[in-house]
Amino acid sequence: AMEKSYMSMFLLLIAISCVLAKDAGKKDTKETKPKLPQTLSRGWGDQLIWTQTYEEALFRSKHSQKPLMIIHHLEDCPHSQALKKVFAEHKDIQKLAEKFILLNLVYETTDKNLSPDGQYVPRILFIDPSLTVRADITGRYSNRLYAYEPSDISLLYSNMQKALKLLKTEL
Repeated sequence: AMEKSYMSMFLLLIAISCVLAKDAGKKDTKETKPKLPQTLSRGWGDQLIWTQTYEEALFRSKHSQKPLMIIHHLEDCPHSQALKKVFAEHKDIQKLAEKFILLNLVYETTDKNLSPDGQYVPRILFIDPSLTVRADITGRYSNRLYAYEPSDISLLYSNMQKALKLLKTEL
């Protein structure tokens, strides 16, 4: 099964590069930097680069040696909306987020490691490039370890710093 997913990932990369090559031929566009579709960010940071799927995010994390930050949220959840707003408006977080592979999900994956203590939203988990879920990087609530409220935004920021620091000491 592993070979198959690598193969499809490889084919996907070829397909992407074909599309990019085709676009490069067009000289008449005024916009030099291609605008990323806002849909992938879902409002968590429109200028950041977001991955589309969990599989792609793992692949990119492993190959770039950057940690992965996964945000589980729901569009119609007021807690998710409130956290998204402070996350998107927090300049330092948006800057630091560039050092991560980023993924936000409005659905659950089949990977049980992403819900160590339940499938609630919003919850934010970090995964290191060895593809280990960092269950040790938690928020302040003992009943929902990976939940963050808008008032916890500075804790989330320091957890992001922690995820990057762990990387340096362990690799």
